[in-house]
Amino acid sequence: MSYKIFSFFSGSGFLDLGFEKSGYLVEFVNEFYNPFLNAYKYSREKMGLRKPKYGYWNTDINEYLGQRKEELRGFINDAQIDGSLVGFIGGPPCPDFSVAGKNRGRNGDNGKLSLSYVNLIIEQKPDFFLFENVKGLWKTARHRAFFEELKTMLHKAGYSTTERLTNSLEFGVGQDRDRILLVGIRNNLLGSDLATDNKILSFPWEKNIKYDLASIKNMPWPETTPYIEGSELVCPSQIQKELTVQYWFEKNDVKNHNNANDFFVPRAGLTRMEVVLEGDVSRKSYKRLHRWRYSPTVAYGNNEVHLHPYLSRRLSVSEALALQSLPKEFELPNEMTLSDMFKTVGNGVPYLLSKGIALTLKEYLEGI
Repeated sequence: MSYKIFSFFSGSGFLDLGFEKSGYLVEFVNEFYNPFLNAYKYSREKMGLRKPKYGYWNTDINEYLGQRKEELRGFINDAQIDGSLVGFIGGPPCPDFSVAGKNRGRNGDNGKLSLSYVNLIIEQKPDFFLFENVKGLWKTARHRAFFEELKTMLHKAGYSTTERLTNSLEFGVGQDRDRILLVGIRNNLLGSDLATDNKILSFPWEKNIKYDLASIKNMPWPETTPYIEGSELVCPSQIQKELTVQYWFEKNDVKNHNNANDFFVPRAGLTRMEVVLEGDVSRKSYKRLHRWRYSPTVAYGNNEVHLHPYLSRRLSVSEALALQSLPKEFELPNEMTLSDMFKTVGNGVPYLLSKGIALTLKEYLEGI
């Protein structure tokens, strides 16, 4: 059986790539911001991946609840003709639920898109879906109430769900990033032994997890080190090297990557930059990563600046892509603006997290 994906809020396709590399067919891609969609096309062409059968769409998702509703329905019907299961995946823009963002919740322009995505699922009835968002939607009381309302709507529409607050470190990503993941499957695919009261039973969330989060956090990670440009430091023996910044820089050969020279050069502030200790990530901006520690959440909006561990500059796009655990073959087009490059990297789901969840879901679907 084939598993076919219709992707929404696709960005430059980090989430989709994890599903593609796990054996799914990405057949439909929708992204509202054209520079991100162009980067999606560019990266797939560079990696030699197939184009989606039903195309790339630079469209507001709400159009699929209106004038394009039947067009989308036709694509889904065609995809299911051979007996394949169709799934929707997407992470609606999250600033309205983020503590570091606007925090406007359901009434913000971005917050409303979560409702649009759920309405689209209810309208088009895919066999399964993945809803991804920031932990604030799940942890903050007033946002959690909205999250529960969305789940109730999905339950009434014939879905059972399961959810987990997941950290990318668990999947081998060198980045501390929490995300709430909600998986839904149509009840007609689940027997009474697999779901009750609209809750999926025994979903193996931890099957493809590599590391226990508590154990990772309790490792004796180095704290801060005096900043010396071009310095060398030996990796401590009692940490997990695979989760460090330097490991991913080396793994992806960031110095020779196509986006190696894509970084912001400050007009001023170099002196301020050079006094920040290696590993001092305590401040909102001018965080200097430690080479032998994992990165804080890869996020570059709201004037948040991440500094290279041992060079007097900000991170490059190639380094940021590495911290999102993307294959080193993944690159962004050089004509893309630096702001758009860093924004799409920061918005993306870490590749190894996506791949781990995609494999878990696929194995579960195959089991039923």
